[in-house]
Amino acid sequence: MTIAWTPTRGLHSTRGLSNLLLFVAGLVFAMVVVGGITRLTESGLSITEWKPITGAIPPLSHADWQHEFDLYRQTPQYRQVAGPEGITLAGFKFIFFWEWVHRLLGRILGLVFFVGVGWFALKRAIPKGFGWRLAALFVLGGLQGAVGWFMVMSGLEGRTEVSPYRLSAHLLFALFLFAALIWTALDLRQPEPRAARLTGWGAIALATLFIQLMLGAWVAGFRAGYVSNSWPDMNGRFVPDGIDWSHGALFAATHDPFLLHFLHRWWAWVVVAVLVLFARQVRKKSRLASAAVHAAFGTQIILGILTVLSGIALPLAVLHQAVGALVVAATVWGAHELGEARA
Repeated sequence: MTIAWTPTRGLHSTRGLSNLLLFVAGLVFAMVVVGGITRLTESGLSITEWKPITGAIPPLSHADWQHEFDLYRQTPQYRQVAGPEGITLAGFKFIFFWEWVHRLLGRILGLVFFVGVGWFALKRAIPKGFGWRLAALFVLGGLQGAVGWFMVMSGLEGRTEVSPYRLSAHLLFALFLFAALIWTALDLRQPEPRAARLTGWGAIALATLFIQLMLGAWVAGFRAGYVSNSWPDMNGRFVPDGIDWSHGALFAATHDPFLLHFLHRWWAWVVVAVLVLFARQVRKKSRLASAAVHAAFGTQIILGILTVLSGIALPLAVLHQAVGALVVAATVWGAHELGEARA
């Protein structure tokens, strides 16, 4: 997979490969946004089969639509929640559309990456040491699709919704792929392409952010955002009533909607404190990257508060998830700037 690279091909070819990876990262970002819409509109279980090739073609006739609807009507979600009065064929087409678009983006992403990187490989324009990384990114993309189907399966086997933990794995895996694409693209934009090292500050910032992202995914999976629409209190109290401590603190911290909501909204301020200190370090290397970190987490805090106060309004909730991905991108950029300086 590693192809000979010479300085004469140099910056032009690596910039082109870097741009390709940033474009693929943009597709991952689009998938994260559409995935948020899919979750909030309860669309994720509308497609009950995994057909990597033929599934790219949506139903084209009334009979095809009826067949897909009949498959959906066999799911626990339809039988126990939606029901014949809750969703019609027209309503099914709406939720099917969002899940189909989500999966279609995944197919396009894989095709663009495979064809694009293959073209650079044929031109012998992949720098030494990057072949295995590009192969690993392609494998990660394939695994993300498998994790997505693993998540959907959990909602077809006796549950009325997907497993919150599989949902969080699907989202976190996507954001990890998003971060890895950006990091590799930034490596390729250096005058001499090489892997920047992750510094201590970068590791602390990303680890703190990871905890917040995981909590956010659990909040989404357990529908914990709906337990309170007030801020900064939760239904009139700082620590909300309703937390079930009967199974212990650890169980509550990973299962109870009230406690998960509480942890997610207050860990956010730990993230802010860490990112402020992190951005001060980044500013020594890149003022622009530092500004991006501040702008991203500042916007995210405002959107988080507005999303709670709105009772989880769809546009605000989707924006909250989208900007969360931008916080990841800005933090990765800042961490790379520090790592590049160290290298």
